[in-house]
Amino acid sequence: MDATTLTLSTRFQIGEVDERVFGGFLEHLGRAVYGGVYDPGSAHADEDGFRSDVCDALKMLDMTAMRYPGGNFASGYHWLDGVGPREDRPTVQSRAWHTVETNQFGTDEFIKLCRGMDWTPMFTVNLGTGTPEEAADWVEYTNAAAGTVYADMRVENGSTDPHDVKLWCLGNELDGPWQLGHVPAREYALRARQTAKMMKDVDSEVELVACGSSGITMPTYAEWDRTVLEIVGDLADYISVHRYVDNPSGDTADFLAVTSSIDRQIEEIDAVCRCVQAKRRSEVRAYLSFDEWNVWFHQRRKSRPRKAGSGPLEELYTLEDALVVAGFLNSFLRHADVVKIANLAQIVNVIAPIVTHGDAMLIQSIFYPFAMFAKRRRGVSLRPVVAGPAYDSVNYGRVHTVDASAILDGEMLHVFAINRDVTEAAKLAVDVSDGEIVGVESAELLTGPDALVVNTFEAPDVLRSCAFEDAVAADGRGRATLPPLALAAMTFRLDKTGA
Repeated sequence: MDATTLTLSTRFQIGEVDERVFGGFLEHLGRAVYGGVYDPGSAHADEDGFRSDVCDALKMLDMTAMRYPGGNFASGYHWLDGVGPREDRPTVQSRAWHTVETNQFGTDEFIKLCRGMDWTPMFTVNLGTGTPEEAADWVEYTNAAAGTVYADMRVENGSTDPHDVKLWCLGNELDGPWQLGHVPAREYALRARQTAKMMKDVDSEVELVACGSSGITMPTYAEWDRTVLEIVGDLADYISVHRYVDNPSGDTADFLAVTSSIDRQIEEIDAVCRCVQAKRRSEVRAYLSFDEWNVWFHQRRKSRPRKAGSGPLEELYTLEDALVVAGFLNSFLRHADVVKIANLAQIVNVIAPIVTHGDAMLIQSIFYPFAMFAKRRRGVSLRPVVAGPAYDSVNYGRVHTVDASAILDGEMLHVFAINRDVTEAAKLAVDVSDGEIVGVESAELLTGPDALVVNTFEAPDVLRSCAFEDAVAADGRGRATLPPLALAAMTFRLDKTGA
């Protein structure tokens, strides 16, 4: 294979990388909460019932904004059911997922978990079966000083100081007919505007995410977003974007090319945001909150036997899945000027990088790309120019064999590169037009024997990141040879004195 050159300039900056792009999502679904992060009966449970082994593993991902309590679950959730003495909390039907919810884990437990994990709480209010007033009351409970009914309820429940939750989603996927409270765009937008006004009246500093269209295949795509943004107006700080991807044909090369479609989705919804801003002649524009994303298809399609666990939506992830997760992150970095929040869906058991079975825990393939990016996330995203081999994918058009992104952090240059070729290694040169690469600070590689290899409880370390000794600095450039089906995360030292 011919060599690939990644050309960068420290002057060609896309935007500061918002750390909230490295967020997660915890929903009351399957074994995500109960048996996942919260499992008082486990040998690993701490004094609050949180699983210490799961929490320790999640700390390695250094996640930021954590979305809760859903998802579809949020559209039927009444937050008052999940606060106060546990023995007084009602057991109710979760109509979203056709299960029973005990409400033993709720607002205050989630906040305690966030504080212990250094996560930024991100709540989704119920705009399916709930009301604007209920949402505003939740803001009062979490954010108001003592002296009002809901703030005093929080104090009575053990939290004198406000929880200070500043990031809120105005419902979830309400364009979808599967959603409790599904309504046309205009009806949702009017309800969201009323809710946003009341929530900001309680706390003017909250940031609000309006509910966008739930996917590119929806008939509502883009038009729903336009309607919502025009009606909610400057009260919407962000619009939500969701994307789950799959590989129905089993074509690895085509699957890895999906990043082209992710780029396009971001650019299309950003275009809607800019168009609405222009139409409204507003100084304020909405940015993107990509608050649900992941690979999800094995369990739904039952493409092969799964042994991840006993609950619903439990995937066992492959090497190709991990490379697609890396492709999502590359795309977010390439659009750092507009993607300000992103939440991997989800974090434990349910389509997650970590699964549990009894007291045992397994790290899945998709854990590693997230960790490799997260430790190198600080700085300014640079515009990558890739020159080299390319191929024509079946569904996503022509793409470069090497998919890349880069972050400049002072004198450090973080480069992320995926070799999408199934059989051939890729030689990569990193050229900084206004500087010289003078050394390698660190480098990691994720690869494996074939696209469909997985970690299992019996063989947990088949896939894991390792030191990448082949990343070097030579003649002012960074150089590496990427094995087939591999992700490299490399941090180079940069000298700009001659620029």
